[in-house]
Amino acid sequence: MMIHTPNEAENLRAEIAALAARMIAEDGADYASAKRKAAKQLLGNQKVKGDVLPDNAQIEQEVREYNELFFGDTQPQRLLQLRQLALELMDELERFHPYLVGAVLNGTAGNHSDIHLHLFADNTKDVAIYLLNKDIQFEVSESFNNRNDRIETLSFMHKNEGVHLVLQDQDAIRSGHGKSTERASAVALRALLALPAEDDAEKV
Repeated sequence: MMIHTPNEAENLRAEIAALAARMIAEDGADYASAKRKAAKQLLGNQKVKGDVLPDNAQIEQEVREYNELFFGDTQPQRLLQLRQLALELMDELERFHPYLVGAVLNGTAGNHSDIHLHLFADNTKDVAIYLLNKDIQFEVSESFNNRNDRIETLSFMHKNEGVHLVLQDQDAIRSGHGKSTERASAVALRALLALPAEDDAEKV
């Protein structure tokens, strides 16, 4: 597929975003893999230029619209349940300064969504010890942020929902690292839960 005009690129970007959104809403795909699979479905093995790939904000908006269109009768209640459970966990983990991030915060969470929390501790091993003392069995995974710092994530099931705790040291919260990621404290989440559902997208 040859792209000759800005309008063609814009239309293709919109198609990729819409297809990726369906994969996220229906199958629980993450944004990166959904974007990649959608581009491959539409373009085959052609090399994809960066300017035809939608950004996460465009895909997120498509997920919102898809949820409203196909899951309008069930998604709001699902979102409420996940937010309430997230708040319970944040209260339990208060000593580690938890922040909610991801789909449960931005309002696009669906049937396949998990709860993602960022925790901050002087010694991140304290979180693992805390969970073990609560008889919570978890899996550990590692990734790297954009500064190439190693980030550890503890994942477990809680009340039949997937929970992922991303661990960072206290310096990260003191220095403001990671603020580019949309996040909410327990206080902010309580305020969000008090809002009418239609106000979510504006307030988050």
